Amino acid sequence: MAMDQIREAAGPDEERAGPVLPRRRIEPDVEMDITPMIDIVFLLLIFFIVCATAASQMGVDLPPARYGKGVSEQNAVVFSIESSGDKAPAAVYVGEAMGERLPGDLDLQEERIRDEVERGVTQGKTNVIIKAAREVKHRDVARVASAVGQVEGVRLHVAVLEVE
Repeated sequence: MAMDQIREAAGPDEERAGPVLPRRRIEPDVEMDITPMIDIVFLLLIFFIVCATAASQMGVDLPPARYGKGVSEQNAVVFSIESSGDKAPAAVYVGEAMGERLPGDLDLQEERIRDEVERGVTQGKTNVIIKAAREVKHRDVARVASAVGQVEGVRLHVAVLEVE
């Protein structure tokens, strides 16, 4: 009798529904969005690249030279470097600044520098002197020195003004 009373109180819809099952639990989405983490990694990467570039361009406080040995220009291949402005690569000459100017293309310049040094080595000139004007950037001197360094058996010298 108790069942009949429950059915009457429940109403017609619930009577046909059948047994009551527990509701299925909705699973939360377990995927993690890693987009913010990737953004942070890229920001850190940019930060360290900028800091490393700035640190490598800082000036170096070099002590003055106390001793030095002169090198004769007759027994050496000489390259002169003149500034061509702030953004343009420096002009490189074989010999003095009024000598033969090397091409403006950096790859051709590097090839010509190697050729001149190799020609000097075959003539017995194992010393290479780089003369750079005061306003020439270090990157231009380093570029010429790097090209000279690709030839084996030479000694590289950088010309300086002798303080009296």
